[in-house]
Amino acid sequence: MPIGPDIIEALRLELRRGTLILAVLGTLRSEKYGYTLKAELGEAGVDIDEGALYPMLRRLETQGLLTSEWREDAKRQKRFYRLSADGAAALDQLTAEWRRMNGALDSILTRSSPKEGGQ
Repeated sequence: MPIGPDIIEALRLELRRGTLILAVLGTLRSEKYGYTLKAELGEAGVDIDEGALYPMLRRLETQGLLTSEWREDAKRQKRFYRLSADGAAALDQLTAEWRRMNGALDSILTRSSPKEGGQ
């Protein structure tokens, strides 16, 4: 019985959740406001909708990983976000974990399966 597209979509979304946090933290090594953050993520191939991005930014700020401030830019008030010291430390730790997990998964996923290996 083939796997339905709804199951694949649910699994894909679950896989993306953690990686989105890492992408946001990595992009905020330099200060950005929400729109430019979303645009930069999109240019890098990480699409996120505003309904997910802004709650994530608020949650990360509440957790002490980001700081933000309102400033006028191009005659409009914009909220600028950046990593806090704790956020930079968390990014370093999460990056190391990502690299470890990515290496392990790459090893697992590139091994020959019994069907491919002729076993």
